[in-house]
Amino acid sequence: MCKPKRLKRLFVTIRAPLPTLVIPPPCVRERYYLPLPEENHRGKLPKEDSPPIEMASVTVRGCALGAASLLNFAFVFVSAADFIRFVSFRAIYHNITGETTLCQDSIPWTVALRDSSVLRCLVVDVGLLALFTTQHSLLAWSPVKRALQSVLGALNRTAYCFTTALALQILMRYWQPVTGAPCLWSVRHAPWSIWFPLLCFSLHFLCWAIICSIVMIFDYPELLGIKQVYYECLGLGDPLSHKSTQAQRFLSHLRHPVCLELGVVLWLLPALSLDRLLLAATLSTYLALAHSLDKQDLAYLCVQIKSKMQLLAEPHQRVAGSTDGNNGDRKEK
Repeated sequence: MCKPKRLKRLFVTIRAPLPTLVIPPPCVRERYYLPLPEENHRGKLPKEDSPPIEMASVTVRGCALGAASLLNFAFVFVSAADFIRFVSFRAIYHNITGETTLCQDSIPWTVALRDSSVLRCLVVDVGLLALFTTQHSLLAWSPVKRALQSVLGALNRTAYCFTTALALQILMRYWQPVTGAPCLWSVRHAPWSIWFPLLCFSLHFLCWAIICSIVMIFDYPELLGIKQVYYECLGLGDPLSHKSTQAQRFLSHLRHPVCLELGVVLWLLPALSLDRLLLAATLSTYLALAHSLDKQDLAYLCVQIKSKMQLLAEPHQRVAGSTDGNNGDRKEK
């Protein structure tokens, strides 16, 4: 026979409340973007005499915006895959197989820098890099961004990502390798001629995996313009306006959170040709000048990391607490 105290504990454990429909208060709905089904985005009931033609036009507009953002996402995804192949794996593959001669070590630098074909390739590559950096910086300039925002609206970020991917496609399509000049370095002696390219391949794969995970953490729908279109269809405004002031400041100072990993990908190669030196130096300098983090941003990042670690530690604490409770119940028995 159980004791009264034991019966009370057993009753509290077994009893479960009936499922109820809980409607969150307006402040919670505004924070987590949970509109009620019987309300529109302004919190008012729809009018009975509202014309159905207007509702149909809004639906068609939302479908058009969504289709444009999804097509842009597909184009950006394909361009990113091509960029990975162009920057990382193509150079390593050519070095392993020896399919294409990357450079001519027998030609001295004094002769190579006077060669018209080498100079022509360098001029074309400099022009392509100038096109990419100009597009990426000009469309991110505040006056141009405001002007495009007034014209494109929610598709502003989508257009920015589309033009960036288009500039990358042009750069990769018309890039001219400099094969008539010596390499700055080249690993060609056994056994490092085999092991070092494999090491570079492994590190490049790891860096690209880290870059993809960082993009996922940094709210990639907002980076690609998908969230802007989604919020526009729901009438929620700009997604960045729903973030805290510190988060907006941090994101404005660090829109390229992949500096270290991309630097490893650009410079760690079995052979560094002259055109690859130009590409790596230009993109590394651009990444270094593109962000301006300070102590306030670092403090905000440390606070966010600490809070995330606490959230990850809570399930383990609950499991430990439940285990201790079960051990205590066994001792009472």
